[in-house]
Amino acid sequence: MKTLISLLLSLSCLSLFIGCKEKERVDLILHHATVYTVDSTFSLQQAFAVKNGKFLDIGSNESILDKYESEHMVDAKNHPVYPGLYDAHCHFFALARGLHQVNLVGASSMKEVIERVKNFQAKFPNDAWILGHGWDQNLWSDKSFPNNKELNAAFPKIPVYLSRIDGHAALANDAALQLAHIPLHGQPTGGLIVKAGNTPTGILIDNAMDLVQQKIPPPSELRLTEFLLEAERACFSVGLTSLADAGLSIEEIDLLKKLYKQNKLKIGEYAMAMLNTGTFKELVKAGVYDRGQLTVRSFKIVADGALGSRGACLLQPYSDASTEQGFLLLKPTTLDTIIRELAQSNFQVNVHAIGDSTNRFILHTFNKYLSENNKKRWRIEHAQIVQPNDYRLFTTANLIPSVQPSHATSDMHWAKDRLGNDRIQYAYAYKQLLQAAGSLALGSDFPVEDINPLYQFHAAVARTDKNGKPVGGFQIENALTREEALKGLTRWAAYACFQDEKKGSIEKGKQADFIQLEKDIMQIPLNEIRNTKVQQTWVAGKRVY
Repeated sequence: MKTLISLLLSLSCLSLFIGCKEKERVDLILHHATVYTVDSTFSLQQAFAVKNGKFLDIGSNESILDKYESEHMVDAKNHPVYPGLYDAHCHFFALARGLHQVNLVGASSMKEVIERVKNFQAKFPNDAWILGHGWDQNLWSDKSFPNNKELNAAFPKIPVYLSRIDGHAALANDAALQLAHIPLHGQPTGGLIVKAGNTPTGILIDNAMDLVQQKIPPPSELRLTEFLLEAERACFSVGLTSLADAGLSIEEIDLLKKLYKQNKLKIGEYAMAMLNTGTFKELVKAGVYDRGQLTVRSFKIVADGALGSRGACLLQPYSDASTEQGFLLLKPTTLDTIIRELAQSNFQVNVHAIGDSTNRFILHTFNKYLSENNKKRWRIEHAQIVQPNDYRLFTTANLIPSVQPSHATSDMHWAKDRLGNDRIQYAYAYKQLLQAAGSLALGSDFPVEDINPLYQFHAAVARTDKNGKPVGGFQIENALTREEALKGLTRWAAYACFQDEKKGSIEKGKQADFIQLEKDIMQIPLNEIRNTKVQQTWVAGKRVY
């Protein structure tokens, strides 16, 4: 009898011990959410636990709350939660500098450009130069390039340099041109100094811009650091947790290494080194840099210009300028040699290609040096105009198209003028690119376009501008589904930057980057997406917004 009682008591204590088993302590628990994991099955969950900056477990409210405990509990109150958004192609340094330049985006005339520059100078009268960005002559009644006559009249002594919206053309006044010693004869390779007779008009296209840019005094390291931190805060406020910075100098990369070592920057930075034919071998020899939130393992090559400034290299002349076809910024033999050499390295090659001639040349060159089953993850940046017969070249070399959906909805008002009725049909063809490549990295190209990634999501699925135009969508057959658009801003973007095992989805072991939105962009009407606000942004399990 005593033995039976002892056995019953032991079983009772064992049952009590099992029922009262201590929960595992974690750093953070988020619960009662609609969690879009963007895992391989695109599963939906309700909660997750975070420990040491990584997702430890994901599941239902009950499974997470029964198993874990934390001092930091986040009740999402049934709001949607997504992986941190990843901009696969942007210009972080340009955004930082642009925060302290004249914003000319949306200016409706040259007169308005002058007014904005005057207002800026009134606020900063001691600046040695006046810099601005964002003008677009396609928004004006006269869509031809401006000259600098009005700029000279308003600013006869201080140098003024205003870059176009695409960053591939600029307007400079005579004071700036004189400092740069702009030649009266000849043209730079891969660039154009627009002239009236032998007199420069102030318009500089592509490589010609370098003549003035190299004369502009750079901000101090302290000032530039302040700009970058301000730009980082802006990114966090719209849900961006990682960026692919498309084209940095060695000096800019060195500054990033310093700032990340000092833990001043927190955003994920995938830095593409801007190709410099004189120094790229040094970077290749130094090898891949991958520490914490900073990665340097790719080169950005700009092969041609932009469609808006007619610098994109086309197979046939522009429909609205029969004597112009654009141009390559580097000689074909130079591009071929560099691509061949980089194919022997561990570095990724990401080439800016807008025109159908440029895309064809780069696609064939990539295929020349890459095997079908390669794991190089080389990218075509923009892939804006691709001839139908060339889509197969993405498949055969395992290439990644890296596109910016709002380029389609920004350019659609005038792109047909440049390309005509036939060529416009295979421009901005994101669905066709996805079908050919199997994945599609989405970015914004900011500050060319707005920093908000939800604008890219909306443009990708709706193919309309902020006003919902055109009704039915621009070439709607190339719209992405919402699931594809979200993958493009998370999982596929991370894959395009060799970070798919670390970021891009809410999965066990991955870095705990996530955002909470006020509305579910996977369900709400299309016209509500652009106005949806970010409620929280987290990087590596730490709240940054």
